Amino acid sequence: MATPHPVPWPRALIAFGRCSAEVVRSLIGRRLHQPLPNLGRVVAFADGTTATVYRETRRDNHPVTEPVCLVVSFRLRWVDGNRLAHRVFRVESVCNTVLFAGFDGFVSKLWMTADGDNRYRGIYDWDGYDSAVDYVSALWWPLMVVAEQDSIHYHVVGDRTRDSLLAGGGPVPDQREWWRPVRRGG
Repeated sequence: MATPHPVPWPRALIAFGRCSAEVVRSLIGRRLHQPLPNLGRVVAFADGTTATVYRETRRDNHPVTEPVCLVVSFRLRWVDGNRLAHRVFRVESVCNTVLFAGFDGFVSKLWMTADGDNRYRGIYDWDGYDSAVDYVSALWWPLMVVAEQDSIHYHVVGDRTRDSLLAGGGPVPDQREWWRPVRRGG
């Protein structure tokens, strides 16, 4: 389980400024979308939890040259099992698009509801291992404000797209692989 090593906050602030500017350019250029086909999709994970896709964000890019799948997990502070607080977070989270959709390498994100352990996950398609880790290293700062600090984790799966990871296959997952989607019942 990897915990992000945060970049110094001034560097993160600059990265988020660049990201926000790219989000604006992407919106103006109509390159940022919220596709509907995955909404409501239930994903089971190797740790025995499940979560449901409540939003997808996709940015039209050049062809992906180094596909990686990034999975980020965190538990919100002060929310626990409060259903209203979870709903408010899911509605508000669209504002968080400026915190990721303009980073170098971003391709798409599936936004997942909180699982049975109250952990939220984001499952991303990313172009480039290093750029995915750079993003997570900056993301630590805003997540630290709203999430339990020791709950912020990520995993990068090299040479895989999100869809291939969601399809399963490969070695039998270990229950400690909180990030690995599995086929229902297995």
